[in-house]
Amino acid sequence: MAKPKLKPVDPALADDDGDLSGGGELLDGDELGEGEELGSRAKFAGFHALAALPMPTAAAAPVPFSGATGEEVLAVARQHLGEAYVLGARAPMGNAGWAGPWDCAEFVSWCVYRASGILFGTEPRADPMLADAYTGFWFQQAQAGGALIDWREAAGIAGAVLLRRPMSGQTGHIVLSDGRGGSVEAHSRVRGVIPGSLSGRRWDCGILVPGIRYLRSDVPVVVDAGAETLRLTSPLTRGDSVRAVQQRLVALGLLVGDVDSIFGPQTAHAVRAFQARKGLVPDGEVGQLTWTALGLDPN
Repeated sequence: MAKPKLKPVDPALADDDGDLSGGGELLDGDELGEGEELGSRAKFAGFHALAALPMPTAAAAPVPFSGATGEEVLAVARQHLGEAYVLGARAPMGNAGWAGPWDCAEFVSWCVYRASGILFGTEPRADPMLADAYTGFWFQQAQAGGALIDWREAAGIAGAVLLRRPMSGQTGHIVLSDGRGGSVEAHSRVRGVIPGSLSGRRWDCGILVPGIRYLRSDVPVVVDAGAETLRLTSPLTRGDSVRAVQQRLVALGLLVGDVDSIFGPQTAHAVRAFQARKGLVPDGEVGQLTWTALGLDPN
């Protein structure tokens, strides 16, 4: 008789659109597409294509200087600390008085637009009334424009962007760097727009928006990448650390069936259920804070 597949048993995660609005405070370093519209299927088309795209090897055509600096983008963002976060919220780019609610991509794109007049990370890119921001658009447009840099470098540049790419059916997250190892970001439903830390979180790249002038710190900024992160990969990850996570999830009643030591979609789904219950970022990845919440040592 075939062995049953591992399945999550958390009804809070049963919505096909990924509505996790009841997940509580989101505190982990690996954000769930904070700010992504999970019900917008068009945004997910091309995840695998994006994952396969190489980093740019040649500089793109220069973009005229807008007159704005990274510090000015950051200053705009700081004016909105404490405002509300709502998953999937739309921020009207043309409304200079908008005060939330925000999601992560809308927040960063809005701040960039208000400081510089540049629409970036949105589709369409020519109409602020219709512009809709998304982390996938941010990566795609930055790559096409030769605007990608190493995320560690971005940590020392005020107003630079740090991005976690949406890949393999997962969502991403995006923040503004304060140039000193910290962030300003639309973080979560409970915490709203906050000054945060870049350490202990998984980042894929940094972005310098073409047309904005940035200055880097003369003091080295060191950001801790944190513990090993277990997540959906291709091929799938298998090992003792995955087994330990599955055993813990089974004990908590979030995963049923045989423990197979393979981090597949069912395990990721159960991890999201655990994170939602614990007030962590429900991204389905086992990062530094999720390891701690599970009571496990990644080493």
